[in-house]
Amino acid sequence: MAIGRRLPLLLMLVPASALADRPQGVCVQVSLDFTPTDNLQIVGWLEKPDGTYIDTVYITQKVGRFGLGNRPGRADFNTGSPMNDTFPYGRRINAFPVWAHKHGLQFPKVVFQNEDESNLSHPFAQSSPENPPPYCRPIQPTESTFDSGSCASAAFTDKGKFAPNGETSLYPPRSDIDRRPGVDSSAVDMYRALNPFDAVSHPTPIGGVSSSASWAAPLSVDYGSYVLVVETSKTYDFNGTYNETTYPSPMDIQWRDYGKAWRGQPSIIYKVPFSIADTATRALTDTYAGYGDPLGQSGDLRPPDATITTATPGSGASRFELVSDATEMFRVRVRSTPELDAVAPDELGAAEAREVTDSSAQVAFTASGDDGMMGNLSGYEVRVRVGSPMTAENFTASSPVTTSFTVSPAGTMQTIDVSGLLPETEYYVGIRPYDNCFNSGPLTVTKFTTQFRQTPEVPWCFVATAAYGSVMANDVEMLRRFRDAFLTRTVMGELAVETYYTFGPAVAGVVGESDLLRASARAFLAPIVDTVRRLAY
Repeated sequence: MAIGRRLPLLLMLVPASALADRPQGVCVQVSLDFTPTDNLQIVGWLEKPDGTYIDTVYITQKVGRFGLGNRPGRADFNTGSPMNDTFPYGRRINAFPVWAHKHGLQFPKVVFQNEDESNLSHPFAQSSPENPPPYCRPIQPTESTFDSGSCASAAFTDKGKFAPNGETSLYPPRSDIDRRPGVDSSAVDMYRALNPFDAVSHPTPIGGVSSSASWAAPLSVDYGSYVLVVETSKTYDFNGTYNETTYPSPMDIQWRDYGKAWRGQPSIIYKVPFSIADTATRALTDTYAGYGDPLGQSGDLRPPDATITTATPGSGASRFELVSDATEMFRVRVRSTPELDAVAPDELGAAEAREVTDSSAQVAFTASGDDGMMGNLSGYEVRVRVGSPMTAENFTASSPVTTSFTVSPAGTMQTIDVSGLLPETEYYVGIRPYDNCFNSGPLTVTKFTTQFRQTPEVPWCFVATAAYGSVMANDVEMLRRFRDAFLTRTVMGELAVETYYTFGPAVAGVVGESDLLRASARAFLAPIVDTVRRLAY
């Protein structure tokens, strides 16, 4: 079967019926099957055959929860390693342009608090910690951690504010943070309430591993014909038409040597017509339907053409693997399964925290089932709370835990890792099971306290970075260049650097979490910065 063929292969085991009312109590589970390649961002939505949008059924959390499409900074900012796209700034308006123009919602546009949209470095008084850290500080390609995609140090980032001129975005703001008073804008308090996609957000799936996403169709979705549309985007997906030459790094900004140009082939769209009926249906496609605007400025679906790569695994139209399942070949498959299900999952076995460190814990419990203890669950909603006990009433207001895990069979041990925690802090973690009709079981809560601080691994300019809130603050950059140009070239200078590297990380870990200590550190560093400035200039 030719991978690059233009006509989709569709298999409809049950013909689409005319629209009809679904009986009360009949749950219809719509499942999306695919095998992604590495580092994909994915969104799937349901629409009518005439293109009318109905609902978003699946979205990766970088856009759906962490605000990738609506965060401060220019859209053409560089980014970090393709293994783990963690730079915190630069709104990706070209992530899912077809979906963004289709869903019909608008959100306030998020900009930097000082409105300097071309600057990667921001004042310490407007930069709060990333905790847990979906984003790391921007780094240069020459730094040792760039290719690994890991965080070089704790990051302090400007969480932004709403654009004062009333500009809007087609993407939601991030919903994973709580406002830090005195540092973050009051707008941060509204981010979570404005984001309607958090409930269908999922961690980026692992490349090469078969994935399935499920969505319970509400009663407003009657029997009839529908289309499941999937849009994918990927950084560094270069070819002869879309690459770092045609979409280069911005040259008119101060921090242009941080990160790399990442804009390659645009978003790729797959379409699967299928039916929701009183019996099970299945449909699939093995080819793409078109692509989105490379700049994200329109929602037009552009037809397949020679600018898109079709025969390279992981690239262009082959971002989803071609899967052979018995007699079927597909890149995207949709299954619709009706069932009568009013039975909620049972309560989980007692939860306990294991392997508690200064920043993480593993929560273990006995898994429940789909119907009571029968069958397998669809998943767990996990949330964390600090400072006060978690209850059924405040569960949904607590912070969601974003982690990947495989659901264990009913009656067996289930473990879930919780990371990004603060040391010496009391946490409550709540877990609520749900089945494939989104019937929810009782809430289970466990409490634990994280351990004393361990010495963190922090790179150069530890204290200065913590004090100024950004490794790219002008004074920090000056100190780093002075170190590289002068200190490391003399014996006494090398001794000073080695001493600093021995004691700096522990000090920086404490300084970074205290506004008072950060202010004190800046006062201490001020005469050193003045001396370095005179030597340099």
